[in-house]
Amino acid sequence: MIDVGLVGYGPAGAFFHAPLIAATPGLRLSAVVTRSPERAAQIAREHPGAEVVPTAEDLLGRAPGLVVVASPNRTHVPLARLALSAGVPVVVDKPMAATAAQALELAELARARGLMLTVFQNRRWDGDFRTLRTLDLGEVRRFESRFERWRPAPKGGWRENGGPDELGGLLYDLGSHLVDQALRFLGPVTDVYAETDVRRAGVGADDDAFIALTHAGGARSHLWMSAVTAQLGPRFRVLGSRGAYVKWGLDPQEDRLRAGERPGGPGWGAEPADRWGLLGVDGDARRVETLPGAYQEFYTGVVAALTEGAPPPVDPLEVAEALAVLGAARVSAQERRVIPLDPQTSQPNPQAK
Repeated sequence: MIDVGLVGYGPAGAFFHAPLIAATPGLRLSAVVTRSPERAAQIAREHPGAEVVPTAEDLLGRAPGLVVVASPNRTHVPLARLALSAGVPVVVDKPMAATAAQALELAELARARGLMLTVFQNRRWDGDFRTLRTLDLGEVRRFESRFERWRPAPKGGWRENGGPDELGGLLYDLGSHLVDQALRFLGPVTDVYAETDVRRAGVGADDDAFIALTHAGGARSHLWMSAVTAQLGPRFRVLGSRGAYVKWGLDPQEDRLRAGERPGGPGWGAEPADRWGLLGVDGDARRVETLPGAYQEFYTGVVAALTEGAPPPVDPLEVAEALAVLGAARVSAQERRVIPLDPQTSQPNPQAK
C-alpha cells in the first residue's frame, strides 16, 4: 500500500481526491492537512483511518509515499516544490501553477530527483470527451466547448474575489479544463484571443470568459466559461467535414462524488440515454451512447507510475503547454489583441503577424 498525504480538504480534497484515493487499490489515505476543526471532524467521519495534521511539514515528517496538493491555487507551486525537494512524488490539482515557466520548473525538479509529478486534469476522463475522441467527424474544423453555470448570487471566497496572485476567476479554474481538452483533441495552438469580464456585483475575479484558439492544423476552438448563463449552451458542438457532434449536459461524476457515491458502484459514470449526444447532419443524426466517465483511471495511472514505472497519467509538460495558452489568454483580454504562439514551444511568437 502507498500511504497518501492529502494537503487540503476543501471541495477539491473532500469531493474529488479523498474519495478517489480511497477507491483506488494500492492507495491508502493516511493523513490530511487542515487546521479547520470542522474539516477535521468531517475527515474523522468520512475517512476514520486518516490522521489530521496541521501543516505540510508535519505531513512530510510522516514519510508518505505520495503527496496530493489540493490546497488553494496560490499554494500549489510552493507545496509541490516542498514535497519534491523532500523526495516525495506529487499529484497537483489544477491549475498546476500560474505560469508555464513555474510548471516547467517543477517538472525539471521532479525529473532531476527521479520522482513522479502529475496533475489532476480529471476532465480528460469525462465520458463525453472520451466519446468524442472515438468519433469519425472527418476533418474537424471547429470545436466549441462550454462550462457554463447560472449563479447570479456570488458564493464568496478566494475563487471569486482573489486577485492574480490567488489565481481566482474562471479563466484559470474552468479554463484549465477547457484548454487542456482542446489541446488534447486538436493539438498545438498558433493564436490566442480572449475576453474576460466581471459581471456580478461583489465579485473581484473574472466570472464570464471566452477563449478563441487557432490550432496549427487549421481548426479553431471556441471555449466559454461563465457563472452568469441563464440558459446553458451545449457542452460540445464539434463541426467536421463529415458531420457534427452536439452534446448537452455535464458529465455526472462530479455530482455523484458530491452525493457520496464512489467509483465501482452500480452505473458509475454512465449517462441516461436522453443525455447522449447527436452525431451526423441535420435530418440524418443519431444518438451516440456516451462512454462511462472514468475519473478513477487517473489514480489507477498514478499507482502504475509509482509501482511499474509507467508514464504519469497526465504529463506535466502538457500542462505547461496549456498554461502558456492561459497566460496568453490573460494578456489578450487585458490588451484586447490576438497573441501569437509558437506551436513548437507554446511561447509567444513576436515575429508572427
